Amino acid sequence: MSLQRRTLQETTTAMSPADVLAAARSFFSRRHSIYAAYTEQESAHHLSLRGQGGEEIVIGVLPQGSGTRVTGASYMFDGPVSRFFSSLPPAEVG
Repeated sequence: MSLQRRTLQETTTAMSPADVLAAARSFFSRRHSIYAAYTEQESAHHLSLRGQGGEEIVIGVLPQGSGTRVTGASYMFDGPVSRFFSSLPPAEVG
């Protein structure tokens, strides 16, 4: 997998933007490992978290049709970002 594909990930979910950001905040703060991360900055469209060693995770949301496009970026937390994305209910196709 290329570095860009690992550091920038995208998915679409049926959840609202606010619910996605709340889910990200909860998901990353309850990790019991070196992959825990805590809110540093947030707005209605993004959440920036800071983890072990200063690693940053950024989650961005944009309403799209009846769902939300979610983008996640991180250099070392690509695995946890992927696991977070897999926990989101997919957007309905059609």
